[in-house]
Amino acid sequence: MMLTDLQMDDIVRLRKPHPCGNSDWVVVRLGADIGLKCLQCGRRILMPRRELARRLKTYVKRASEPPEEAK
Repeated sequence: MMLTDLQMDDIVRLRKPHPCGNSDWVVVRLGADIGLKCLQCGRRILMPRRELARRLKTYVKRASEPPEEAK
């Protein structure tokens, strides 16, 4: 699965739960490493893009699409 369409504020579900018991994370940083924040305990982690692609189960909620620019 490619992560080219990943956006800030997307909520993703990972295959393995966090020790706090939650599997849902919000995207807080984009780059070579993806920053994720646990929605239950607030812990922040950095995960390499390739590892996130392997661990990603599904998108829970997508961030809103950017508005179309008038031409």
